[in-house]
Amino acid sequence: MELFESIRREYEFGDKSIRGVARKLGIHRRMVREAIRDAVPAARKKPDRPHWKLQQLIPLIERMLEEDRKAPRKQRHTAHRIWQRLSEEAPDSAISERTVRKYVRKRRLALGLMGRETCVPQSYPWGQEAQVDWYEAYADLGGERTLLQVFEMRSMAGGGSFHRAYPRATQQAFLEAHELAFERFGGVFHHLRYDNLKSAVKRILQGYRREETARFIAFRSHWRFEAVFCNPGVQHAHEKGGIEGEGGYFRRNHWVPVPQAVDLEDLNKQLLAACCADERRKISGRELTVGQATLAERDHLLPMAEERFDLAEVTFPKVDNQGRVKVRTNFYSAPVRVGLEVQAKVYSSYVEIWHEGRCVARHERCYSRLQEILDLEHYLEALDHKPGALSGSKPLEQWRKQGRWPVSYDRIWERLMNRSGRQNGTRQMIGLLRLGKTHGYEQLRLSVESALEMGSCDVSTVQYLITAGQLDRDPAEPLDVGPLSCYERPLPVLTDYDQLLASPEVLS
Repeated sequence: MELFESIRREYEFGDKSIRGVARKLGIHRRMVREAIRDAVPAARKKPDRPHWKLQQLIPLIERMLEEDRKAPRKQRHTAHRIWQRLSEEAPDSAISERTVRKYVRKRRLALGLMGRETCVPQSYPWGQEAQVDWYEAYADLGGERTLLQVFEMRSMAGGGSFHRAYPRATQQAFLEAHELAFERFGGVFHHLRYDNLKSAVKRILQGYRREETARFIAFRSHWRFEAVFCNPGVQHAHEKGGIEGEGGYFRRNHWVPVPQAVDLEDLNKQLLAACCADERRKISGRELTVGQATLAERDHLLPMAEERFDLAEVTFPKVDNQGRVKVRTNFYSAPVRVGLEVQAKVYSSYVEIWHEGRCVARHERCYSRLQEILDLEHYLEALDHKPGALSGSKPLEQWRKQGRWPVSYDRIWERLMNRSGRQNGTRQMIGLLRLGKTHGYEQLRLSVESALEMGSCDVSTVQYLITAGQLDRDPAEPLDVGPLSCYERPLPVLTDYDQLLASPEVLS
């Protein structure tokens, strides 16, 4: 700026030629012309070339952006997440987040940028409000990409959150996740804010009035919180902006890249660990970390109820002639006489069959339609009378697919049939399965494998091996017999009789 002033002053009051001013001040004539044209220097053009440290990391960044093309829309990398992964995968690069952000922003500009709305900051008292919502996310469970429904609850004052994944956003899952969230926070919030979820709202009335489902009213009454519902429509999502922002933050930081898990239980353990890891962060503008705020908020929450709420959906089906009961749209096996009425309790992840006050069967809940979920154990009594039906039965096929029928079972079954015939050998195999029902199938498998190694396929051998551990006794402690020790005699030795086997002439 000072140089431009000197140029303009020299041109105005001194040498009035461009060439003379340039020669006197030792600058180019082009700069003199610019200063004469405008007193404010034009902004410098920044060279558009990547930082030299970034050159070697560009293939990694491009690979992540390419992964995003196949990943779900809400589980794609942000610039911050890309920088985190670069720090983990290439720790020697020492690249700054600003450099990564600049490059990623340039790459994203080609796709266009979405505008942002102006939000009004809010203030919440301790323990007063939490917000609840569902969102979708993908995970690789057992190597298969699966779409899941994820429940989330966020404390508005403390900033802590709880996330749990389910196959479907059922009412049982909705209520169960509430109780698990209350356990995590150590109490119940005074108000919970929702969208107009079908699990809670039956019908939207005028204004803020809602006709709620009977089970949600009972659940809310049991835990003593007040439910607040937003206006319907996407345009009113700002009414629960805290949970919307929490869902985006958690997806970007813990669902990217797509998580890998053995099953849903393993995935939920990872999500809970991620929630705990987030407690170390500090939200901008707050003095306490999320974990410290969560602990401080517990004293302001409503106390936990003494008893859990019964989450089960109850029906009363009858057992059909194939030993099944129909629950919703699927069939589940039950070891109960045909024609009897039983009680079916449907939970978020399993189904229980009750009869005469006791649980007679428990199955993993199936969310498909018109499927059969059968347990071979429930058909052992019927197979005793019809042993020929075992080899082609659906329960046996399902056990094979689930990995509950090891190869050793087929080996000993084949030997039993070769020794005792097809029908009797199958009955003996059914008797072995009964041992597994009593003593556990893992113990049965180990005993069957041990019997086969010894060259035996007898049922009594397997039964002995199963119960051999229970027959062990502590060795007897020696007694001090005192004067009677003079009557001790050495034990007889029978090895001398072996000469009878080596000398046939002695026998003759």
